[in-house]
Amino acid sequence: MAQWMIYGANGYTGELIVAEAVKRGLTPVLAGRNAGKVKTLADQFGLEHRAFGLDDATTVAAGVQGMQLVLHCAGPFFRTFEAMLAGCLAAKVHYLDITGEIAVFEGCARKDADAKAAGITVMPGVGFDVVPSDCLAASLKGALPGATTLELAFGGGAGVSRGTAKTMASGMGQGGAVRRGGKIRRVPQAYLVQEVPFHDKRRTSVSIPWGDVSTAWRSTRIPDITTFLASPPGRIRAMKIARYIGPILSLGFVQRWLEARIDANPPGPDESARDRAPMQLWGRVTDAAGTVVEGTLTTPDGYSHTAHAAVECVRRMLEGAVAAGYQTPSLAFGAGFVTELPKCTLRVPSA
Repeated sequence: MAQWMIYGANGYTGELIVAEAVKRGLTPVLAGRNAGKVKTLADQFGLEHRAFGLDDATTVAAGVQGMQLVLHCAGPFFRTFEAMLAGCLAAKVHYLDITGEIAVFEGCARKDADAKAAGITVMPGVGFDVVPSDCLAASLKGALPGATTLELAFGGGAGVSRGTAKTMASGMGQGGAVRRGGKIRRVPQAYLVQEVPFHDKRRTSVSIPWGDVSTAWRSTRIPDITTFLASPPGRIRAMKIARYIGPILSLGFVQRWLEARIDANPPGPDESARDRAPMQLWGRVTDAAGTVVEGTLTTPDGYSHTAHAAVECVRRMLEGAVAAGYQTPSLAFGAGFVTELPKCTLRVPSA
């Protein structure tokens, strides 16, 4: 099999992906900024390693030379994806990542023509962000082809990693986002709150700027999309308060203070916690006549699912033909892709 790379391999999620890849008999080249940490991890698994930063496209292109594919796992991705993607385009190396950030999805989509010209696939969001929700959205569209409105929600899990927490903190002052009439629209934080009937139980959920605001439109062409997160009342109140202090939360010294507090926490939930915390997803589509179709999806916790999904996406990319240009997981592998991953149960009525 061709050589491929995991960049950011020594991060919390990166290490889970490395372990899953090795478990499945794959031999990625491990890479990251910190040479010592990457070498230690590579030696643990008997893998090759490289160390380089994401300072510019030239540095990245040299670092990924000889690879067929890079799985980019070093976030926050809005800070790191541009150099990595530019380097992959220059070196003609397929680009995958595990982002959930709207800005990254939109930035990658703008490189569609460049990717086609380079003959490479650009596929962000090959983890929990956004494989399961993308497949759920595509399945619902299949069940109601004339859908004009899509709502997606998720809840559960064992907590977040430091990297995820930093990404969330960086977006606290930016408000929310929805898609209306095919266009992304900025809205206040906690713009909508509703009860969501997940498969296991109902949960109060609040709208958030989840990646599907970008990706689900490209997968389904449904023009109105809103994404929700199941949240306790206290968190929803805090999100609403953040509407009024957004500019303060965006200040550099406040962001540095938040990141320092995050760094004092454990890297992420341990294996025992992850095993006890499956994720629940729900979706609903509505057409112009008022016809409604709902569906649910259950997966393992988000980090375990990310490892499963990302490695399977890599395997399929390396062994099969995926069209050049910008792709979403469901466009590349089909709406049923998620059902082929461990411990995933999709429940959507047939068309």
